[in-house]
Amino acid sequence: MTYMSKFIFRSTDRHFSEHNEVDVSKHFTKIPENTIVPPQDIIFKGNPDCKCVEFKSDNKLYTSYFIGVDWIIEKEKAIYVEPKLNDESKQTDYLKMLFSALKHQEVKGHTEDLYEIKFGISEIEITQKQDLLTPLLVVQFLSLLKEIVRKGLKQSYYKVERNFYSKIKGKVLVGQTIKHNALKNKPLNTFCSYDEFGRNGLENRLLKKALMFVQRYLPSIKNLKAEKYTVEVFNYIIPAFEGVSADIEVNEIKHTNKNTFYKEYSEAIRLAKLILKRFGYNINTTRQSTIKTPPFWIDMSKLFELYVLGLLKDKFSGKILYGDDDAKANYGLPDFLLIEDGKKMIIDTKYKQYYKSNNIDFKISDIRQLSGYARDKGVIKALKMNEKDIVDCLIIYPDQSLEYLTLNMNSRQSIREFVQFYQLAVKLPELT
Repeated sequence: MTYMSKFIFRSTDRHFSEHNEVDVSKHFTKIPENTIVPPQDIIFKGNPDCKCVEFKSDNKLYTSYFIGVDWIIEKEKAIYVEPKLNDESKQTDYLKMLFSALKHQEVKGHTEDLYEIKFGISEIEITQKQDLLTPLLVVQFLSLLKEIVRKGLKQSYYKVERNFYSKIKGKVLVGQTIKHNALKNKPLNTFCSYDEFGRNGLENRLLKKALMFVQRYLPSIKNLKAEKYTVEVFNYIIPAFEGVSADIEVNEIKHTNKNTFYKEYSEAIRLAKLILKRFGYNINTTRQSTIKTPPFWIDMSKLFELYVLGLLKDKFSGKILYGDDDAKANYGLPDFLLIEDGKKMIIDTKYKQYYKSNNIDFKISDIRQLSGYARDKGVIKALKMNEKDIVDCLIIYPDQSLEYLTLNMNSRQSIREFVQFYQLAVKLPELT
C-alpha cells in the first residue's frame, strides 16, 4: 500500500477558528503518479458546501466546524476531530449545551441535522473518552423520554402469547400447542394468542430496551459524572416503565411505525433504534474501555445555534421565532426573529471568533447575509414591520473570556461601520 498503516489523527477546532489547517505531509507517504487516488474531501450529509475535512494541494488538511471520527482511507487511515479551546485544561461541554437547549420543547424537533452516522461503513476503534456521539444520543434520548413520561406512556393493543392450563383465550396456536404441550404429555395446556390493552406495546418495549442500554452506559460518561441532571432524569423516567417488558426482537424493532398523535414517540423511537444499532444490539459492549464506532460527524455550529435558541427561549419565551414555519424568508432562512413590544430584531449565530470588540472584527459576508434578510419581504412580514423601517440585526458569537453563561442583551455592542448592527458574546459551558 502507498499509505502508512492505520492510525487515528487528532485535530481540534481551536477556539472556533473558521478553518484549521494541519500539515499532513509527515503522515502520508508520497503518492507515485497514476498509482492511487489522493484522499477525498469528507462532506456532511452529502452536501458539498459542508466539508468536515478538506484536502488541498498544499499538503494540508483543513477542518471546519464539525467534530467526529471518519476514515481518510477506509480500513487504512482515520481522523479524529474533537472540540477544544485554546487552554488545554478546558474543553467545551457540548453535552451540557445540548441538554440546556433541550429543556425547551420547541428545540427537540430541530436536532435531526445535528449529526450524521455512517452505518454500513467499516467501524473505527476508539476509546470511550473519544466517543463524542453516544453521549449526545443518550442525552437527547433521555430528554425526550422525560417529556413522554410527563405526558404519560402511550397505551395500545398488543399481541400476547400464553400457555393456558384448562383454559382458552383468543386464537389457539395449534403448532405451538402440539410442540410444547401434546408432545410433552400436557393434554390440558393450550397455547393461545390474544390482544391486550396496556402500556406493554411494541413502542414502549423498544424504548425500555434502549433505556436498559442507557442505564448500563451512563457510568462511562466521565464528563457527566459530576452533573446531577442525567441521574435525575433517568430516575424520573424509569418508574414509568416498571410494568413494561424489555423483551423485543431485532426484526420487531425494524417494523415500528410512526404515530402522529404521539409526536415525541417518533423521534424517541428513532433515537432508540440508533442507540441499539450503535451498540450492535449487544448490551455487553456498553462498558468496554475501547469501542468500535461507525464513522460520525457532529455539527458544532448547529449545536451552538440550538444552544443560543435555548438561551433566547429562557429570556423571551414565545417571542422568538425559529425554523421554516416561523422565520422563513423568501430567500434563505435567518436563525431567529425577535418580536417583542418595542423591539424587533433579526438574530444570527456565528460559531466564529471574529466578533470580539468594536474594532473591525466582522466578516463582510455575514453582514451581507443579515442585510439581505433585513430587506426580505418574507422577514418583514413575519416581523409585522413597515417596509420603510430599518430592523435591528444582531450577531451572537462565542467568547470563553466571559464569566457567566447567561445571555445579557443589554451588553450587545454596536458594529460601528453599519447602521443598527450589533454583536453579542455568549460563553459556552466548559469541562475543566
